[in-house]
Amino acid sequence: MIKLFMVLGFSLILTVVYGQDPRETEDWSREPEVVIPGRFNMPPSDAKVLLGSSIDLVHWEHRNGDPVRWEMKDGVLTVIPGTGDILSKARFGDVQLHVEWRTPEVVTGSGQGRGNSGVFLMDRYEVQVLDSWENETHYNGQAASIYKQHIPLVNASLPPGEWQTYDIFFIAPRFNDDGSLKSPAYVTVLHNGILVQNHVELLGPTRYIGFPEYEVHDEKMPIRLQNHGDSVSFRNIWVREIDLFND
Repeated sequence: MIKLFMVLGFSLILTVVYGQDPRETEDWSREPEVVIPGRFNMPPSDAKVLLGSSIDLVHWEHRNGDPVRWEMKDGVLTVIPGTGDILSKARFGDVQLHVEWRTPEVVTGSGQGRGNSGVFLMDRYEVQVLDSWENETHYNGQAASIYKQHIPLVNASLPPGEWQTYDIFFIAPRFNDDGSLKSPAYVTVLHNGILVQNHVELLGPTRYIGFPEYEVHDEKMPIRLQNHGDSVSFRNIWVREIDLFND
């Protein structure tokens, strides 16, 4: 009884001082799940590791279902030109995606022909991978661009041969039952820890020629890594599926 009186008394004091009881605006409806943050370059506890060692190649395949023909050595996966793109066997919608990549130390070519690859969300929305260290090209095609759609806020590229990171936050598009667009996709990208795409709206799938236009597709699709003919390397790829609590 004394404890109850003290609580009620404290509530009365708060109401008098602030004009409203602060507890009226406290939200106890959903307790956040506990996730252990990654430390020492490790993924968080709820992440699905897609690439961390040679055994993780089981998570990838070529488009025709063949085993991956890229080179895998010491946890580093390197494009073998002419072998084609690879796709994750698992499918994803809204995600937080971490990718580490490296363009060849020995520079050959220029513009789009220098360390070119790409990370495709849902097999169709590309965050460009390119050696953009002192390498001029169209700005919506340089590293960390949403290819042919959004120029990065800054060029955060490191020199060729150095490992770089993308932390990508992707909200998938939604479609109505009739196939029309309900809401577009959005992307936020950190390049080497620097914000370069800030919740930008995607205009549709990535297109090399022509303007993007949405086409209805599944709610979850694979992640794709592009083979553009350059020996780009990847490591430490992990993904967290995001629950927006609004579907």
